Amino acid sequence: SQKYTAIGMLGKATDTLDATGKVTEEKPYDQVTKEDLENVLQKFTGDIMQVPPLYSALKKGGERLSTLMKRGETVEAKPARPVRVYSLSLQQFQPPLFTLDVECGGGFYVRSLVNDIGKELSTCATVQELTRTKQGPFTLEEHALHEDKWTIDEIAQSLEHCTALLPGGPSRKKLKTEHPGETAVICE
Repeated sequence: SQKYTAIGMLGKATDTLDATGKVTEEKPYDQVTKEDLENVLQKFTGDIMQVPPLYSALKKGGERLSTLMKRGETVEAKPARPVRVYSLSLQQFQPPLFTLDVECGGGFYVRSLVNDIGKELSTCATVQELTRTKQGPFTLEEHALHEDKWTIDEIAQSLEHCTALLPGGPSRKKLKTEHPGETAVICE
């Protein structure tokens, strides 16, 4: 599973479903309450059908849809497909912004979720900020190496800790280096 923290914005839609895109629609959102938003989230929990965004890594003819879109080619939307949402909760609501915590399975698009939430609330919405906080056994809090610890020793220690979490861990080869007394390790 994967976990994300997403900040959405009510009242605006973009072609990419996030803040990097061109605004395609603006609608009022004043009618939306915190309770409305919390109630809508229930519709998007469990096994649901989701249409992937056009700006995505999905491929048509061997090329990413996002690449085709950027070239100005016409791309048809992919059909809705089954995805799983393990948990979905509202962390903050300060209109027009709202913050969600999402735990989902593979193939899920948070950008599509936020867009669909906007539609369900009779307005529109787009992702302003998205942070992946968990991927499989790795969490941002426990496994991210902060910039002040970007040394060879810290990186090596972090890699060793992380590879221990993987099933069947990678195979390792020791190589001789040009400097006596040093050994390089390659993980495959």
